[in-house]
Amino acid sequence: MKAARWHNQKDIRIENIEEPKVEPGKVKIKIKWCGICGSDLHEFLGGPIFIPVDKPHPLTKETAPVTMGHEISGEIVKVGESVKNFQVGDRVVVEPIFATHGHQGAYNLDEQMGFLGLAGGGGGFSEYVSVDEELVFKLPGELSYEQGALVEPSAVALYAVRSSKLKAGDKAAVFGCGPIGLLVIEALKAAGASDIYAVELSSERQQKAEELGAIIIDPSKVRDTVEEITKLTNGGVDVSFEVTGVPVVLRQAIQSTNISGETVIVSIWEKGAEILPNDIVIKERTVKGIIGYRNVFPEVLSLMKKGFFSADKLVTKKIDLDDLIEEGFNALVKEKNQVKILVQPE
Repeated sequence: MKAARWHNQKDIRIENIEEPKVEPGKVKIKIKWCGICGSDLHEFLGGPIFIPVDKPHPLTKETAPVTMGHEISGEIVKVGESVKNFQVGDRVVVEPIFATHGHQGAYNLDEQMGFLGLAGGGGGFSEYVSVDEELVFKLPGELSYEQGALVEPSAVALYAVRSSKLKAGDKAAVFGCGPIGLLVIEALKAAGASDIYAVELSSERQQKAEELGAIIIDPSKVRDTVEEITKLTNGGVDVSFEVTGVPVVLRQAIQSTNISGETVIVSIWEKGAEILPNDIVIKERTVKGIIGYRNVFPEVLSLMKKGFFSADKLVTKKIDLDDLIEEGFNALVKEKNQVKILVQPE
């Protein structure tokens, strides 16, 4: 089968590899769509970050090259022995987290945690993938396969908001309106945030954020971003979300919160960032990070049935697997109008 394999930084190759076998407890899925994640782009431009290179991943036992892609929707075409909850023909999405004891407890914080499509185990940028039954959720009939490919990134956004101190009626700021930032705006709406400020330079992404109900702050058009947010909110937002991975933006996100405010770091970082501890100390602010998600896929699917995290609003391009590099990764770097690009393996 055809698959996109990460060999090294800026070296992803479309190759023919063996189709995955179906072992007991697993299902084989024919991929319909797989989204390009920001972490995929980080691995392409600056990796390896999560991809095992020097030694095998402790759970998958694999090293690069690995098949990429983890924002997966598809159809089950084969079921392994002992699988109880799925059958051939089921439309499904995949929660792509490997953990030592499976999806028990705080599995996203497991020291050996890995992601399907990054740590090995197959990936969504291929024709088929075989995964453990517990990683699979049925896609409701009213949701398209394209919508299904947004469940995984939407889970990141929903988990970020649920992990924060935000309460209904609170004010929030989202720094960065790429795919995850826009999904965070949607999650904030679902959580009942009163005012959502979106800090973004790209006019195309500003428009998307505005369509989703955010108040736009354009750093190129205001004298001082933090000052502007503080003025508009009479002291700062209750919670800010940093979704850029840019050091100066992290400092702005912290400074934009009110007394006892909270900053949630959602982005993955390729390098370090300097912060001013007094920005936290003097106003008794808190800063926390989140990685992935846990136990939120059912809630994401429920919100999607109510119209949240809409593929019609967020998917800006659909491409074939053969065009992954130029029309996918390179387009995300060069074209700021791109939000979510979906890849079809056929």
